Amino acid sequence: MFRLKQEDKAFFRHTMAIALPIIIQNGISNLVSLLDNIMVGQVGTLQMSGVSIANRFLFVFNLTLFGAVSGAGIFTAQFHGSDDHKGVRDTFRYKLVICMAIAVLGMAVFLGFGSQLMELFLKGEGSPEDAAGIREYGMQYLHIMLIGMIPFGIANAYAGTLRETGESVVPMAAGIAAMVTNCALNYVLIFGKLGAPVMGVNGAAVATVISRFVELGVVALWAHTHTARCRFLAGAYRSMRIPGALLGQIIRKGTPLLVNEMLWAAGMATLDQCYSTCGLHVVPALNISSTIYSLASVVFLSMGNTVGIIMGQLQGASRPVPELREKNRKLVRLSVESCLVFGVLLAGLSGVFPRLYNVEEDVRALATGMICVGAALMPVNAYANAAYFTLRSGGKTGVTFLFDSCFVCLVSVPVAYCLSRFTNLSILPLYLICQALDIFKCVVGFFMLRSGMWIQNLTKLDP
Repeated sequence: MFRLKQEDKAFFRHTMAIALPIIIQNGISNLVSLLDNIMVGQVGTLQMSGVSIANRFLFVFNLTLFGAVSGAGIFTAQFHGSDDHKGVRDTFRYKLVICMAIAVLGMAVFLGFGSQLMELFLKGEGSPEDAAGIREYGMQYLHIMLIGMIPFGIANAYAGTLRETGESVVPMAAGIAAMVTNCALNYVLIFGKLGAPVMGVNGAAVATVISRFVELGVVALWAHTHTARCRFLAGAYRSMRIPGALLGQIIRKGTPLLVNEMLWAAGMATLDQCYSTCGLHVVPALNISSTIYSLASVVFLSMGNTVGIIMGQLQGASRPVPELREKNRKLVRLSVESCLVFGVLLAGLSGVFPRLYNVEEDVRALATGMICVGAALMPVNAYANAAYFTLRSGGKTGVTFLFDSCFVCLVSVPVAYCLSRFTNLSILPLYLICQALDIFKCVVGFFMLRSGMWIQNLTKLDP
């Protein structure tokens, strides 16, 4: 297993100072999501399926926001590493503008085409009455969730900038406050406790929207009352002007990342749509397995963010190439070895989690199988994720576009489409084959990391 040498202790203390708050925040967020999911699942299978499909669309929106913030965040981390507060402020302004634009666009798309998108997931075997019920519950949930898009976007701009400037505890605290709010209000509003009406699916949506405002309030209030530690906020709202040279760099480097996240999320939603053609029972099983897997995968997902932040800071500080390579290898190895442990734990508990849901036995059995597949492939996902963030830290967003979303859209989705439409494969072997395709990404990522093509100081902008 991973061992620390004496000279590495300071580096890993710095790593854990960044990683642990992100892990805790993501862990609590996913734990509360699991509890929310179980609460909705107690209402009924149709309600849970409708919310699950709506959340597939919101997942695309969330990942698009993440891509927009992360594109500018590459520069934020490097500006922070070079102690350039004005550069950090300019990237923060860009994040605010782009997040607001994406939120407004997302609201327009879901209002205009939400029902048609929902219908794509209702093609599998099952009664028309069940399909109609799933669609109705999903649309109720989606329409309420639109209210939280703008505060969620602004909160992401603040939280991303704080993490990239070393203040990862604050976004963690804001996330915890939001998740506790969400969980408590879910219990009250879904089931009608403490004198509140029984709102079911609508209650789950209202609780989530309120939690978005809580998260924004906490992170923004802290940032604006600690300006000595958030020097980038000095004069941040006097204008939204961004220097042309920097704006051009962000657009050139960040747009592939934004498009990548959007296409990757859309590709994953399309994969789920392919799986759903095997029957309506697949939708709740996917919902259960993906929720559990998200909880178990917080370590490698958080480590990926940490890899991107640390490697970006080191490159911005113009550290020697051998040092960059060595520290990157250690971070990647730590992520993979951690996920070997979590994969074993997840497999051991795979039969327990589905029994927390009020669903049919065949749904539980299918969810258990899917959880086992995810557990077996967790180290693979960890390596691919760490490679992705390493490449991104040096601004190789065009390469990450090919590495990530192009792979999903040009390999995974066509394979899933063909196997689901033109073979008699049942859902579990189909799911295994499609998920295992990520092994090829690891092979490609290995050679990309070894080549050193990702090493680049982005703070030295061309005029």
